[in-house]
Amino acid sequence: MIQAPRGTRDVYGEEMRVWHKVEAAIRRITDAYNFSEIRAPIIEHTDLFLRGVGDTTDIVQKEMYTFEDKSGRSLSLRPEQTAGVARAYIERGLHNQPQPTKLWYTGPNFRYETPQAGRYRQHYQFGVEVFGSTSYAVEAEIISLGYTLLQELGIKNVSVNINSIGCPTCRKVYHAELRTFIESRMDKLCGLCRDRADKNPLRILDCKTEKCKDQIADAPIVLDSLDDECRTHFTALQSLLTKLEIPYKINPKVVRGLDYYTRTVFEFIEGEGLTVLGGGRYDGLIEEIGGSPTPGVGFGMGMERLVQIVQKQQASADIKAPDIFIGHAEDAGFVKSQELAYSLRQKGWSVETDLLVRSVKAQMKYADKINAKHTVILGGNEISAGNAKIKEMATGTQTEVALTDIAEYL
Repeated sequence: MIQAPRGTRDVYGEEMRVWHKVEAAIRRITDAYNFSEIRAPIIEHTDLFLRGVGDTTDIVQKEMYTFEDKSGRSLSLRPEQTAGVARAYIERGLHNQPQPTKLWYTGPNFRYETPQAGRYRQHYQFGVEVFGSTSYAVEAEIISLGYTLLQELGIKNVSVNINSIGCPTCRKVYHAELRTFIESRMDKLCGLCRDRADKNPLRILDCKTEKCKDQIADAPIVLDSLDDECRTHFTALQSLLTKLEIPYKINPKVVRGLDYYTRTVFEFIEGEGLTVLGGGRYDGLIEEIGGSPTPGVGFGMGMERLVQIVQKQQASADIKAPDIFIGHAEDAGFVKSQELAYSLRQKGWSVETDLLVRSVKAQMKYADKINAKHTVILGGNEISAGNAKIKEMATGTQTEVALTDIAEYL
């Protein structure tokens, strides 16, 4: 039997209902914050990710699905969506519209990594991006958007962690301090971190290898190297989050895994240590991929992990339940059940019928299994009289109703 490729999965049944609930909440919240949806291509030129995401990242070095098309051009399945949205901002002239530009998206990304709970090689992401403003209020707005979404979904025990990794100027000072710190520990770091030591030592702090975590546990923190402007920006953000009554904590270990971040970075971490959401400011990205200098801020949220947490915390959608099951006792009832079902569906009701021509007893068992709220069985007598008894499944109460009045009864 042909099976789905490793790291991919099928979403269906009750889990799909939770996805629908999450997606509906996303649309409500992004509408409230006046964000517009964007749908960028799944494939992009590989150079976009080399320049945008950064060639020192795990994504570019080890995880991208890259191939040549029939014209010999190097293309990649998108491993993340910020770079593609930034490319669209430049190419489609969105910078000519009233600023700031506020966009949101959802859709699949692709990374060749070891599958684990809530992380897949094809994984779905919800994200937001804001272009055109250097204000700390932008960080506060999108942090509040993520916080509001999790509240809307009833998710508890999530910690908002914030940090600042500074601008390129003050980060040079920190890089020098960090290099000095790791020199004596170099032989105890993994091979990837040894490579990063010269190119981007900040990435060492994001290494998931336990031996590297132990070696850098007491490393100097970037907050101590911030210049006055970056420190003022970070302090103002904290003050605004406090005024918005969004609980947060400063976590110097939050650095994020992509090269384009500057100044503010943040993560929402669930009680068991799972990162639910991550993002930050990236004022150099637009220029890096060919646009005019333009500030940006955004976050990404893994949909699989979010759905997993919603299910775990029992904040999920209600079990799917048709409003009524219409069964039949004989051939005439079978045809009538289909007619009545069609009529009720046209009026907006959720209706199920018997399509396997089962016995009445089997039909009632089926109605119970699919959690139908009401049932009605149609036979020759009911059709002749124009009436039928509707059973409320939760209580067992039966009420005789004219067939033409079933919609009003429901």
